[in-house]
Amino acid sequence: MTTTSLPTGPAPQPSTALDSPAPRSRGRWHRLFRGNENDPRWVRPGLLALLALTALLYLWNLGASGWANSFYSAAAQAGSVNWEAFFYGSSDAANSITVDKTPASLWVMALSVRFFGLNSWSILVPQALMGVGTVGLLYASVRRAMSNRTVTSHNEHGEPTHSAAATWTAPAAALLAGAVMALTPVAVLMFKFNNPDALLVLLLVASVYAFTRACEKASTWWLLAVGALIGFGFLTKMLQALLVVPVFAAVYLIVAPNRLRTRILQLLASCAALIVSAGWWIAVVELMPESMRPYIGGSQTNSIMELVLGYNGLGRLTGNEVGSVVPGGGTGGLGGPGGTGGSMWGETGIGRMFNAEIGGQVAWLIPAAIMLGIAGLWLTRRASRTDGTRTAFLVWGGWLAITALTFSFMQGIFHAYYTVALAPAIGALVGIGSVLLWERRRSVAAGAVMASTVLITAGWAYVLLNRSSEFVPWLAPIVLVAGFVIAFALATVSFIPARVATAIALAAVVIGLAAPAAYAVQTSATAHSGSIPTAGPAVAGGVRGPGGMRGPGGMGGPGGAAMPPGGTQGFPGAMPPGLGQRQGMTGTGPGGAGAQGGPGGAGGLLMGSTPSAAVTATLQQNAQNFTWVAAAIGSQNASGYQLATQDPVMPIGGFNGSDPSPTLDEFKALVSAGKIHYFIGGQGGGPGGQSGTSSQISTWVQQNFTATTIDGTTLYDLTQPTTGATS
Repeated sequence: MTTTSLPTGPAPQPSTALDSPAPRSRGRWHRLFRGNENDPRWVRPGLLALLALTALLYLWNLGASGWANSFYSAAAQAGSVNWEAFFYGSSDAANSITVDKTPASLWVMALSVRFFGLNSWSILVPQALMGVGTVGLLYASVRRAMSNRTVTSHNEHGEPTHSAAATWTAPAAALLAGAVMALTPVAVLMFKFNNPDALLVLLLVASVYAFTRACEKASTWWLLAVGALIGFGFLTKMLQALLVVPVFAAVYLIVAPNRLRTRILQLLASCAALIVSAGWWIAVVELMPESMRPYIGGSQTNSIMELVLGYNGLGRLTGNEVGSVVPGGGTGGLGGPGGTGGSMWGETGIGRMFNAEIGGQVAWLIPAAIMLGIAGLWLTRRASRTDGTRTAFLVWGGWLAITALTFSFMQGIFHAYYTVALAPAIGALVGIGSVLLWERRRSVAAGAVMASTVLITAGWAYVLLNRSSEFVPWLAPIVLVAGFVIAFALATVSFIPARVATAIALAAVVIGLAAPAAYAVQTSATAHSGSIPTAGPAVAGGVRGPGGMRGPGGMGGPGGAAMPPGGTQGFPGAMPPGLGQRQGMTGTGPGGAGAQGGPGGAGGLLMGSTPSAAVTATLQQNAQNFTWVAAAIGSQNASGYQLATQDPVMPIGGFNGSDPSPTLDEFKALVSAGKIHYFIGGQGGGPGGQSGTSSQISTWVQQNFTATTIDGTTLYDLTQPTTGATS
């Protein structure tokens, strides 16, 4: 049993219709849709409606994005036809190189493709279902944290009184948390896209549910589940999954209802579960002889540990990412080399989550979450050490703080869509904090906090909406004016009749969610493709169109390519080779969005290629006689050809074109052995890394084989060397 206390204000008044359970019924179908008989009658229908509307939002227009991020779609295709490629997360079924991430998210997509065939729906529907599952788990976590509470208040004589919390409070907080999460624009984006973030967020929210269960009775088994879930999160997106670990450890040491020594031992056991669930795959890959596995994409030394600790690890924090788009890391960003307040991937600092690039993605309710989280901790300050509601504030508040601060100050590669990891914490803090304050609405202090929260939320929404002034221009003034009116009503809510007060509360929820919901619907209705998708309409100061990527100097447009402010090292104020779409690019898959162009063409670093039917037919000729029907520089460029032919296409240099895989000598040996049919020329890649193998291979091919152009795509038949060719 948990308690929540407030030092001032009268005891809560009996609730109205929100609390009234429906008459009991023994009908099977009625019980199925009714839920717990002790719940108010609206709870189960409300949950079902939340999940159904979330599914509709995330599945709506899903196929329009085509292959979405064709880099991962091609790897899913490879894993669906070859179990070795499945295990390692290879970019191609012939296992030349892996993607630059651990493969857990690919396993889900590859199994779906294996069962349902290769199409955009088989790749993207699992992501949408993960979104629905995440909302459901968030609901369950918040509801459980607020269940079985006893509210402590003081009567007019200053004497403490105790009463059970109203039955509507836990489900109301949980439904609000789920709605906030579902309508966060970046959540809509990523649960309709095939980057690893969808599975990562699902696993992390599941870990919070398990942690909530563990804290209730100091359950070792549930704590082991926490470690295992985070471990699989590591196999999804490496070190980002570990950001919440310090929060979980600190909170468990504080709140678990057993001896401190036992708590420490339990945490060590959970840590062991994390290491086992994350480390088994790492150990297999690291111990496997290099000749018996694909090259580890994203590394310069064919080492999974380098990838974990460097390119996808500490390098993201420090900016020292060998093999990245910008060799050597984040120098030359805002303020120039060594400048403060910026990196190659945008301005850093406490305001990063609120700037033009990030604000509309996730920040709509961050101020409200902070205010309500602080208020919730104050309201529960006198609760028992094991209080479940305060535990929830500590966990979700810690999640929000450590993740937002990491994103705000990291110097390495950072993209706006990473912020989907903030959405569950924002939802939970808003849901729980709002309900706790509403319980005490007869307190003047509680009314003032609620009014301030609504006022700030409406004002901030007005600012964000005006950054995209051509998008529903009528909404901003409505939200602002309505927010002022509702804030005034909440400030005086202690004098308002109960039914009117309930209507005001519902109006506050509607106004608070109106602006992010508008962005969410726009995001759901828009096709997204490429490596750096973004939610919402184009905004002033830096972003984006349907292609989801920003162009140099902050100009945006459909399919435009993103650029670190100030250019990249060696390419000041301009794109490095192959960073954006090239002429002839039409999209990334069936029905996919992209820039206008010819009938087909090469992709680049951020957008997949879309070959014409004639190019596809050419590559498929005698495909059974070759290990790879073609080779192309860069994984995104190779991905479109592989998805079109459903045959292996070697991505030289991996994602950035900078990995030394294969070397020139290795490539020559493969060509000599008749393993590769065509080399696809005319495409860009990354800068080639320190070894420059990509450019060496391209130069050697051009010097020794004849080019043929088909629908704007340059092909070199590697079985037909020119006269006098050198080996």
